[in-house]
Amino acid sequence: MAGHSQFKNIMHRKGKQDGIRSKMFSKLAREITVAAKTGLPDPTMNAALRLAVQNAKAQSMPKDNIDRAIKKASGADAETYDAIRYEGYGPGGTAIIVEALTDNRNRTASSVRSIFSKAGGALGETGSVSFSFDHVGEITYKASVGDADKVMEAAIEAGAEDVVSDEEGHTIYCAFEDMNEVSKALEAVLGEATSVKAIWKPQNTIEVDEEKATSLMKLIDTLEDDDDVQNVYSNFEVSDEVMAKLSA
Repeated sequence: MAGHSQFKNIMHRKGKQDGIRSKMFSKLAREITVAAKTGLPDPTMNAALRLAVQNAKAQSMPKDNIDRAIKKASGADAETYDAIRYEGYGPGGTAIIVEALTDNRNRTASSVRSIFSKAGGALGETGSVSFSFDHVGEITYKASVGDADKVMEAAIEAGAEDVVSDEEGHTIYCAFEDMNEVSKALEAVLGEATSVKAIWKPQNTIEVDEEKATSLMKLIDTLEDDDDVQNVYSNFEVSDEVMAKLSA
């Protein structure tokens, strides 16, 4: 297990405005509804639902919204969402994976293809870039739960594969199929995690300059603004100096 990862995976711009919180809540609600339909509508009896609710709480989603999303799954008029993964290339030959939950495959495919095209990217076939990513579990904790050594020790005991600790907090990676067991073991030692989710972690990153990074950020932001898109992952890396300019 490495004590520090060689890269900082950039999935999206940090510190987004409060103006898009309602959009984020609607996406979290969709994940909760889908998870609730996979089993019992009780987080204590449904692992997928428990994780979805936990992640919603971490984003300060109101309890009423969470309860409504769970109840929606058992309603007679509950929508049926399909989970779809799109893969493509962005500026600079970077790889991008897009996860969506949609009730209209044609609408979503058309929208995602258009976003890639307008940004100078290209949508590829399923599997065209995912081979260069690992589908793993990601468990995050605030820095306040303990120092890097404490978290590393807990992660090793829990069966995790990697830990990255910095001033912002701790990120623990584990095999996708072990995510539930590892998160439970960590919770017994460190308390409830900030988030527990499956992600696409790039095996290698591609460094891009300011111009390409600007185009990529715009592409990712546009994808994330789409109502059907849940998550966007990429393998690009930028210097701290460029990141500071982009976040200004």
